[in-house]
Amino acid sequence: MMTWKQHFTSSVGKKLVMSFTGLFLISFLVIHVYLNAQIFLPDGKEKFLAGAHFMGTNAVTRILEVGLVIGFLLHIIQGLMLWSQNSKKRSAGRYAVKAGNATSKWYSRSMGLLGTIVLLFLIMHTSHFWIPNRANQFITGEEIDLYEKMRITFQNPVVVVLYILGCISLAFHLVHGFYSAFQTLGMGTARYKAIIRNTGIVFSIVVPILFALMPLAFYLHWIE
Repeated sequence: MMTWKQHFTSSVGKKLVMSFTGLFLISFLVIHVYLNAQIFLPDGKEKFLAGAHFMGTNAVTRILEVGLVIGFLLHIIQGLMLWSQNSKKRSAGRYAVKAGNATSKWYSRSMGLLGTIVLLFLIMHTSHFWIPNRANQFITGEEIDLYEKMRITFQNPVVVVLYILGCISLAFHLVHGFYSAFQTLGMGTARYKAIIRNTGIVFSIVVPILFALMPLAFYLHWIE
């Protein structure tokens, strides 16, 4: 019988961890994009700040925040391990490389690169908003005005372009990862394959577009 460590480090174990953490992070994206999309509604500023205040002060969400950080770390670590493992397999022979090019999409073979870009995007995003807000809460007990913080941050065209590139990378990362997560858990059967794949494609388009529209809306002064 394998130990928990062997389960965690085996190929199957890595894929399971990636699937569970991936689905957990996808659920976070749903909540995050819903909260952020409030800025496009009438009285969007007030609705967004009310939601941000709830997420930043509610005891349950703060506990889940710890789980979210752990989920991100596990997903990143296991993703890098799988990417390294697959890279070694592909470099084992030319036939493997040719077969991979013929039977899979470029983004499915580039999950390591796309994941790294998404990670850099995440670091930039948290350094702009989450970290300053939590730091200010810890030091002064007060939250910062995240709406005003977005308005100022997204006046920089370089930041806006980087956010859009990050959202594009996220879209390609999701279009493969969404279906792959369900497939690993045994749900990608013939009966549900098309439904899961099509849902994943729609999700991978809609969510990144909504995220990308935020910096554009502030930069182009669609909202104030």
